[in-house]
Amino acid sequence: MDWFKKLNLPNKLTVIRILAIPVFLLFLYVSRGIFRFLPLLIFIAAAVTDAVDGYIARRDNLITDFGKFMDPLADKLLTASAFIAFVEIGYMSALVVVIIISREFLVSGFRTLAASKGVKIAANPWGKIKTVFQMILIIVILMNYTGYFTFTTLWISPLAAIVVLLTITSGATYVYENMGVIK
Repeated sequence: MDWFKKLNLPNKLTVIRILAIPVFLLFLYVSRGIFRFLPLLIFIAAAVTDAVDGYIARRDNLITDFGKFMDPLADKLLTASAFIAFVEIGYMSALVVVIIISREFLVSGFRTLAASKGVKIAANPWGKIKTVFQMILIIVILMNYTGYFTFTTLWISPLAAIVVLLTITSGATYVYENMGVIK
């Protein structure tokens, strides 16, 4: 754990977000009764660390190569884990999840190719909006999962459609804006 002590606060929060994923999944699969709130609370806490670590890193000029790589990876692992688990427990269509994960592979491939050519590709606003809506969709599904917020059932399909639209739009925009990397 010596390596963890050496990390700055934003990077520690990123590592904590990654470590929260198996805990989130465990409680998602085994929680019963009132304890069905635990996955919701864990996910919200993990999502909040995403906003907080970025804010602190920019505010205190603590941006590192570790953070540039691990922060977006942590976000993708957290959301992909939730979406895949939702397919397994019957809350999401596999098609929706395949679209979401395919976009992430596509964008990661572009970033890797660009990096190999010494080109940095910044995240586009559509990607950030997509991530916010993904987090909202996951929270709504988890609220429904508790059994105490059944009204959220009506929100899941429209939110999933918005997420798919934003996923496709952000992916297409990303590819279009960065086609020069392929040449």
